[in-house]
Amino acid sequence: MTTSPGTLDDGRPGESRIPPDGQRRRLLLAGLPKPVAHARAFTAEALDDWCWSADSYGVDRDLTQDVVLVVAELVANAMLHAGGPLELVLDASPSRLRIEVSDGDASLPAPRRPHRPAQPGGHGLLIVQRTSDRWGAERHARGKTVWVEFDAARPAPGR
Repeated sequence: MTTSPGTLDDGRPGESRIPPDGQRRRLLLAGLPKPVAHARAFTAEALDDWCWSADSYGVDRDLTQDVVLVVAELVANAMLHAGGPLELVLDASPSRLRIEVSDGDASLPAPRRPHRPAQPGGHGLLIVQRTSDRWGAERHARGKTVWVEFDAARPAPGR
């Protein structure tokens, strides 16, 4: 027996499985070995569950790859510059996906200026900035949270 998204849950193929009031998933990363790999797998699974995956009918493959790339960049930045990530939060609504990576360092990130494409390193935040619809960072009592948002309704590539 084969199924497609929505076949067993009375939805249409490609229809988001995100409830109208949204869904939130949290992955604790503090002390976890290979946090980037865990964060990527966790994100890919959530996107698949929510029909945001590249295998879902009607979903832009580039968007799903961009989301996983940005998660990897944020977690790697927390490892390299902030003593390691504390947690990853994915907050999905029918209109957008918000990604949050928290760490224990209160220093806010800033893209390197000027950007030097020929030099190794220093490209992560530029990738985040150019790939996402919005991003920012907020300090809190335990350090900071870097957040990124992707709109669910994005123009198709080439339009």
